[in-house]
Amino acid sequence: MKTFQLNGTPRAEFGKKAAKAIRREDLIPAIMYGGKGEGVNFVVSQDDVRNLIYSSEIFLVELTIEGGASYKAILKEIQFHPVTDRILHIDFLKVEENKPVVIEVPVTLAGHAEGVKAGGKLSLEMRKLKVKASYDKIPEKLTIDVSNLQLGKTMQVGELNFDGLTLMNAKNAVVCAVKLTRAARGAAVKK
Repeated sequence: MKTFQLNGTPRAEFGKKAAKAIRREDLIPAIMYGGKGEGVNFVVSQDDVRNLIYSSEIFLVELTIEGGASYKAILKEIQFHPVTDRILHIDFLKVEENKPVVIEVPVTLAGHAEGVKAGGKLSLEMRKLKVKASYDKIPEKLTIDVSNLQLGKTMQVGELNFDGLTLMNAKNAVVCAVKLTRAARGAAVKK
């Protein structure tokens, strides 16, 4: 997993009024959960988190709070304004060496499906899969080989297996499928 350096400033004021004042300064209120205590409250700049949030990749965040405290965390949740899409709040989760974390990992497909050769269309139904593992075992992406996928067939979460990872999605959820196209349907009728 790639790392992302992020600097934050401790937050002393809380509540709606304080949060609005923070946002007017082009800053984002944030909190990091996990470990001992209730959480670490801090603020980060909009520009500092842009490459972290608007990316399809996942990162291990090396968070440095002004005053010397340094943590390893993952991005847990982001709240956006419903109209302007500005970031309102960010939640981080502190990661520890021996404690597993749950995170969504991007999915990529590899190989040329048999069903596509027969005239079907390959469709990726789930762009991310939720996995549980120690943070150092989590890959940047999950690669699924679709070479043996036939026309009209699907690949479900229960059929997948990755070393050191536990898949948290429903076992019968469809990850990808080779769908029958009109052209392939017409060719099958003519035979």
